[in-house]
Amino acid sequence: MAIQTAAALEVAGVVTGVACVWLAARNSIWNFPIGIVNGAIYLVVFKQAKLYSDAGLQLAFVALLVYGWLKWLRGAATPEASALPITHVPRRVAGWLGAAGVLFALVVGFLFGRYTDAALPYWDSSTTAISLVAQALLSRRNLENWLLWMGVDVAYVGMYWHRDLYLTSVLYAVYLGLAAYGYWQWRREMAAPQASSAAVV
Repeated sequence: MAIQTAAALEVAGVVTGVACVWLAARNSIWNFPIGIVNGAIYLVVFKQAKLYSDAGLQLAFVALLVYGWLKWLRGAATPEASALPITHVPRRVAGWLGAAGVLFALVVGFLFGRYTDAALPYWDSSTTAISLVAQALLSRRNLENWLLWMGVDVAYVGMYWHRDLYLTSVLYAVYLGLAAYGYWQWRREMAAPQASSAAVV
């Protein structure tokens, strides 16, 4: 019964996960509520797989999703724009987020490796750190979020396969393709206003 429940949760996580990333790539604000449901599901799945850093990541994801949801709503409500614009991440923001990500990966990896029975503590903490940075950039609608997602999705495919989460491993292979699509889609949307302005001039 427990195995069936775990399998059902993983399937539900896959379905909501694909829906969330697809909606984000399509610039739909509905990616946020679907993502919150996905985070709650994977909190349980990863805890059962002893991937504690990834389990904790889901709580951070939920917080960032709420932040992103509010930020996108605020952007859509401004009179000068129909939606929060897609931009490049400022260098200062990239520097701070990068430093915070490295510190997080080292400290959390050490703590989980020393004090818990976590599987792959440093691999887990590093992918978690990159994912947090990527989600923060997604919430800000910075284009570079998709580049981070593509990189970390490759690592996730191997990690989840190693932990016998085969369906989730396949899911992250799908995420990799969706992240590439999201990057292409967002770049096209960034270029559209510039093309329109050039046409007017």
